[in-house]
Amino acid sequence: MSFTLTNKNVIFVAGLGGIGLDTSKELLKRDLKNLVILDRIENPAAIAELKAINPKVTVTFYPYDVTVPIAETTKLLKTIFAQLKTVDVLINGAGILDDHQIERTIAVNYTGLVNTTTAILDFWDKRKGGPGGIICNIGSVTGFNAIYQVPVYSGTKAAVVNFTSSLAKLAPITGVTAYTVNPGITRTTLVHTFNSWLDVEPQVAEKLLAHPTQPSLACAENFVKAIELNQNGAIWKL
Repeated sequence: MSFTLTNKNVIFVAGLGGIGLDTSKELLKRDLKNLVILDRIENPAAIAELKAINPKVTVTFYPYDVTVPIAETTKLLKTIFAQLKTVDVLINGAGILDDHQIERTIAVNYTGLVNTTTAILDFWDKRKGGPGGIICNIGSVTGFNAIYQVPVYSGTKAAVVNFTSSLAKLAPITGVTAYTVNPGITRTTLVHTFNSWLDVEPQVAEKLLAHPTQPSLACAENFVKAIELNQNGAIWKL
């Protein structure tokens, strides 16, 4: 079922990251009503750049760390919903790639995504009188084709794919549809330098970049196309 982004309200978690920033720029070309960016680190220059792309769209930033407890996320969402009244799309895009940081990798890439999704269901779930909504989760092709030297990262992305597929099947109950976008190797700071699990491959970043890669802009363009195609349960490979 195709979906127009015109005049819609979108929350983008990690909308200032490598793929995130280029995707935010693409979204603004679609004449949204509001783009709300939640990110751990404020970047006033990037926000100013986004606002200049399409002055018709209101761009708002809130600091947000996905590893906070669900109660804190719910409090932030209450503020956002009070301001916007409705939210149409949630994009969960936070991610780190460092298999030395096992607990943080799981917390950011998976637990944080689950918690943010759980929190927004309070506002969207049709069983509570909510209007439903659309969740777009950023996975990775490693979710079904692991980079075995980073099994923790790859495992979190497999978890994202399976969690999202379950959400999609629950749509008749909750009114919330979901799908994943799964980028291939994209040239961002994420992949330039990172640690393998137990240092099993010290040259993992160099070996990864020896494979075919894509610029983040190409990934962003396909990302927004996937949002517009709006297929519940889809597992998009970008």
